Amino acid sequence: MKPMTKPASTIPTEQLINELQSFGVRLVAPKEGADSRRGGAGPSDHKAVTIDGVTVMAPVHTAPAFESPYLVEKPDQFGRSRLTRDGATIAEVSFPLRPKFYELKTAEGVPYSHIATLHGRDVLATTVLQTCIRYQSRTKTCQFCAIGQSLSAGRTVAHKTPAQLAEVAEAAVRLDGVKHMVMTTGTPKGEDRGAAVLTESAAGVKARVNLPIQLQCEPPEDDAWYARMRDAGADALGMHLESVTEEVRRRIMPGKATVSVERYMTAFAAAVPVFGRGQVSTYILAGLGDTREEILSVSERLVALGVYPFVVPFTPISGTPLESHATPSPAFMASILRPLAGMIRAGGLAAEDVKAGCAKCGACSALSTFEKRLRA
Repeated sequence: MKPMTKPASTIPTEQLINELQSFGVRLVAPKEGADSRRGGAGPSDHKAVTIDGVTVMAPVHTAPAFESPYLVEKPDQFGRSRLTRDGATIAEVSFPLRPKFYELKTAEGVPYSHIATLHGRDVLATTVLQTCIRYQSRTKTCQFCAIGQSLSAGRTVAHKTPAQLAEVAEAAVRLDGVKHMVMTTGTPKGEDRGAAVLTESAAGVKARVNLPIQLQCEPPEDDAWYARMRDAGADALGMHLESVTEEVRRRIMPGKATVSVERYMTAFAAAVPVFGRGQVSTYILAGLGDTREEILSVSERLVALGVYPFVVPFTPISGTPLESHATPSPAFMASILRPLAGMIRAGGLAAEDVKAGCAKCGACSALSTFEKRLRA
């Protein structure tokens, strides 16, 4: 394939990424680049694609993606490809390569990829506990969650030990240049809501490799856990609302909705002084029923507290109750992300300043590219 001189389209990068994440992408060669996967925890049913120097997670295994107007051609020998729409070339793209650490196993024979996976281009991610008290019953489970699928499919292990995580993290940094790490967890029984197992996991990794780490859990009952997590080596913290109104939360995630939005707000207020402004974030799924105004109103409160509101378009995951749920339109997402980027900037926050985690990676939303547009 000859190098492109200029894309045939003048679509701004943030608009293009926004459309790809709503419409998805059809792939001529699905197995090229880093692996995609169906179902499971994290950004599943997606493929990492680099566009204009920005790596994004684009849906490829979802129902909307099968009918997407966007097509990525088979890459050439250098990993370059073309993104087309209705036959017209839109941009040159590439795929992050399959990481080298995926070829390794522990002494017990566990593949490293069963312990942690590559997200985006340079983020190591793991679900420390692959089980969750919210997942045991459809009357309690988050309707979008597929945390149990990876385990039942034999693609992961139920509990990753600190030693295993440290071993894989060291290899991922050494072999693949991983820059930061995300540790999330299913919610276990107990008032710490996963903070305890994440704290020991972070300590294990930091004892072996100096890698920035974000921990993700529900708000623990005891605010003292924030300092314990920080002292164990956590650089950032994620506590994810997913939806911002109680009505939607009760309908979409009845178990998790027992922890109210206001409880999250008090948790954020306690955590920010420990980790610093911008180092605490929350994941908000747009398209589940919250209005534009509701998302922006809650985001304004979050920014005032020093919390980064990482708003992403909802993407259905195969095998979940919401697998046929529509993705939000690009227009709806832009109506949120454009003013949100201005709000974040006015509040002195920025995705690029986050030390580790989903907001720093930014691959699941066009939000960071809207931020960059404002700084240009």
